Amino acid sequence: MYYSDTETIIPKFQLEPDALTGNKMLRMDKVDCSMSMVRSDFLQPHRKDYYFFCLVRQGSSRHWIDMTPYTLKPDTFYFTVPNQVQLKEEAEPLTGMIMAFTEEFLALEGNSSLKQLPVIQNKYNGHEISLNADDIVFVEDVLEKMYAEYITKNNWQHGMMMAYIQVLMIYLSRLYTEQFSNAAQTPDRLMLKKYLSKIEESYTQTHEVTAYADMLNISAGHLSEVVKEQSGKPAITHIHERLILEAKRLLFHTEHSIKEIAFQLGFEDASYFNRFFKRLAKHTPVEYRTTIREMYQ
Repeated sequence: MYYSDTETIIPKFQLEPDALTGNKMLRMDKVDCSMSMVRSDFLQPHRKDYYFFCLVRQGSSRHWIDMTPYTLKPDTFYFTVPNQVQLKEEAEPLTGMIMAFTEEFLALEGNSSLKQLPVIQNKYNGHEISLNADDIVFVEDVLEKMYAEYITKNNWQHGMMMAYIQVLMIYLSRLYTEQFSNAAQTPDRLMLKKYLSKIEESYTQTHEVTAYADMLNISAGHLSEVVKEQSGKPAITHIHERLILEAKRLLFHTEHSIKEIAFQLGFEDASYFNRFFKRLAKHTPVEYRTTIREMYQ
């Protein structure tokens, strides 16, 4: 299932200000989610430039995050981080509560600690948190309190909202850690996180481990040792995997030529990009585009 994109990039959607509050950095909705969607939203790959969270109480529609389909399940918490390619297939009824906020919101004074929480960093690329009965009661209660505060103009509203968001994000981060990893935050583990973060920032311009080592002010040899020990993969593999992921996104969701995709990913030579992609993906870019579209059309 794909969309023929005639623009130069996959569209990126900004957080629309709430008509009720006018807030441009934080938004909450407590509605039937299908009511807030328009038909043009469906079958259109897009990116969001904000963090998105949804407690699903009822729903069964299918959504895609990058190339992975998720069929929504009741009493489950879903979330995405900025710049992932997303697509929703249909407008089936879905009830729950939604919260979204921007990078600018995280940069506000007092909010920066949120950036360090696992559910925000999402280093394990998870998007679905299972909730037991106690979790549902807790999460829904916090969201209800947040929403009541959100729609009411009271003194110290921002402080109250931030307190609730801190509680919710910490609670979800505990569940995230339990369900995805229990890795200790040792100095070497933090170095791996910094390396992966730098790759995310610079992979379309920088393809060499030595350049990332310079950014982190350590030797390439030491960086390679730490990354291999902590992740089980050579440092260069992380760069290559990020490039392949973005290449697959563009091949799947756009009509860009192979040369255009190569250029967007920082390859000056399209023929080298073809060889690079085939070596890692086991198909040429053209073969991958044809196969993946036949599979999901």
